[in-house]
Amino acid sequence: MTGGEVAGILVAVFWAILVSFLAVVLVRLAQTLKAATRMVADVTEQAVPLLADASATVRSAQTQLDRVDAIASDVQEVTSNASALSSTVASTFGGPLVKVAAFGYGVRKALGRGRDGEDAPRDSVRRTVIVGRTVPSSRRRKQKG
Repeated sequence: MTGGEVAGILVAVFWAILVSFLAVVLVRLAQTLKAATRMVADVTEQAVPLLADASATVRSAQTQLDRVDAIASDVQEVTSNASALSSTVASTFGGPLVKVAAFGYGVRKALGRGRDGEDAPRDSVRRTVIVGRTVPSSRRRKQKG
């Protein structure tokens, strides 16, 4: 064999190996693409119902939030009505009640003054504070006189 024939055979072997390698790579790439396609189909089959459930949950939550908002506005209205009612009751009955209480206090004082004859407290109850100590009224008389 001549050098040209050997070179031709080497080139042919090189091309055969290269084509075989490329064929193996293409077969593996086709298998990977088929597996990826199956995985995307499976994920799609599982994701669509999950998204539908999530959408239904969000709609339900929105409905509940609308109800809570309505309840909160009703509570706010009731609170303002109760505040207005309490201020109305206080202004309506407050003045007369104070007058009745003052009248009752005056009557008690008048009846109490008629019995004792004086409005001051009794001497036995009174105390004098001297340098942080309490001295009974009997000792006070002794100290003064």
